[in-house]
Amino acid sequence: MTTETVLDPSQAAAEPAHDAHTTPSTVATGGITAFFAAAADWVTSPDHKKIGRLYAGFGLLVLAAAAVVAVLLGLERADDGSELLAAGSLLQVFQVYRVGLIVGGLAPIALGLALAVAPLQVGARQVAFPRVALIGFYFWLAGFTFTVVALARNGGIGGGDETAVDLFLAGLGLAAVGLAATATSVATTVLTARAPGMTMRRVPLFAWSALIGALSLLLVLPVVFGTVIYLFVDHRLGVGANFGGSAGVGAWLGWLLTVPAAIAFAVPAVGVAAELMPVTFRARQQLRGVAFAGIALVGVAALAAMTQQTAIEVTFDADLGEKRIVKDAATHALFAGLPLLGLVIVLGLGGLTAQAGVKKAGKPNLSPAFLFAFIGLGLVGLGLVANFLQAITDLELLGTAFEEGATLLVAYGAVLALLGGLVFWAPKLWGIVVPALHVVPLALLGAAGAALAGGSAIAGGLLDQPGGLPADDAGVARLLSLDFSDAGSLLAVLGLIGHAAIALTVLAFGALLLKLRSSGATDEENPGKGQTIEWGTASPAPATNYVSVPTVASAEPVFDLSYEGTL
Repeated sequence: MTTETVLDPSQAAAEPAHDAHTTPSTVATGGITAFFAAAADWVTSPDHKKIGRLYAGFGLLVLAAAAVVAVLLGLERADDGSELLAAGSLLQVFQVYRVGLIVGGLAPIALGLALAVAPLQVGARQVAFPRVALIGFYFWLAGFTFTVVALARNGGIGGGDETAVDLFLAGLGLAAVGLAATATSVATTVLTARAPGMTMRRVPLFAWSALIGALSLLLVLPVVFGTVIYLFVDHRLGVGANFGGSAGVGAWLGWLLTVPAAIAFAVPAVGVAAELMPVTFRARQQLRGVAFAGIALVGVAALAAMTQQTAIEVTFDADLGEKRIVKDAATHALFAGLPLLGLVIVLGLGGLTAQAGVKKAGKPNLSPAFLFAFIGLGLVGLGLVANFLQAITDLELLGTAFEEGATLLVAYGAVLALLGGLVFWAPKLWGIVVPALHVVPLALLGAAGAALAGGSAIAGGLLDQPGGLPADDAGVARLLSLDFSDAGSLLAVLGLIGHAAIALTVLAFGALLLKLRSSGATDEENPGKGQTIEWGTASPAPATNYVSVPTVASAEPVFDLSYEGTL
């Protein structure tokens, strides 16, 4: 009679058999082979969770780099009389900061989280057109890399190197195509790959925001691509009369780097906060249809971006006539007022949900993810208010640093909310639970940094400090010039401290995830007490998301099985 020893697979992998020849060269060869095998799996994977994490990971790195560049610009602005950066490079450095903030940071982080989570939330086995989503990532990464290389070679807006200017435009166009391709996959998944029984009214709030955000991108990015083609042809042929040459690039594409486009990219961040409200207060979402409408109204900002209307000037000067005043006010209310109204609706319904939850379930389930999301949503709201106010001509805010402050509040606030989403869905994406002890200090640091960076620029606008996107070296000099007899230098110092805090927050957050990822996976399927169907599958979610596609009978199927769901 013989006996057979069965080893745990992990032990078998970790402890080779005694008769195996494990020379150093064999171990090294195996390690190299495993590394390249893992790398090949990542770079060719059709798994939407991996592609989304690639988007978010690279986006966080770029955002941290953009914040560091903003610190350097702040030092240049605050240091009276000395030059930390070469005078001829300031225009390109400023563009690295603004392009990195929106195109390189906010957009891929938001789209990456939507791509990673939305298919799980709607019960899809995989994302629609997975190869398109993966190719979209590579297009975005290559395009953004080209823009940075072009700026390093004196390209971009007002660039002196004609070839580098062309490369800058080609890079932006390629990045726009990549983001649009991935957005197409996200939108198609939510519309066509939902689980049985999941009607559009039962779609989770974040998945709905992913759909609205993807549709917003599909409105904005084709306009970007079309504008790039016109600019590229005009500049390449050496005409320059129609679009103003390299200096005119900012006039035609500058809207991509300001508030309306930032709001369109930030729609999934609003969805994160909306998703976490009922989870935190252990209640069902109140008036789901109205919540859907609120998130959709935030996406109306895409109309302002695609029509290249960064700010519709509104004046109450009676000499212009009543019809002109009403026309401008109505247009401004459409482009800037409706997104603000949508955010107010989301916040108001969150309050109703909180009230219902406290009344039925008692003490809320406060989490670090909710802290990130709530702070981020509040900052985005302040940015929307600032965007609404800056167009009122009588306030004399146009052309000042007020615009930059509004953009920073929206972009940094949205990123903080998206970090909350990464914390909340970390069990499904990485199989880890992020401890509150580590996350809360980062949330508070990020909140302080965003408030200082955006608030100092807002205050500078109120003090009539110059702003806007410069088109030449003289424009940059105007932006960096301060009267040191006033509070300008103090605001510059506060702003650079804020950018530094954001960079530190993002880098520390990424390091924390890497550390927790190496410590092993959790066995809990639903540590965050989520309500939607993704919390019914394993943590981390398998490559096919679900062993079998679930049938959905309500908007909160996992919550229905909990104690609070029976109240």
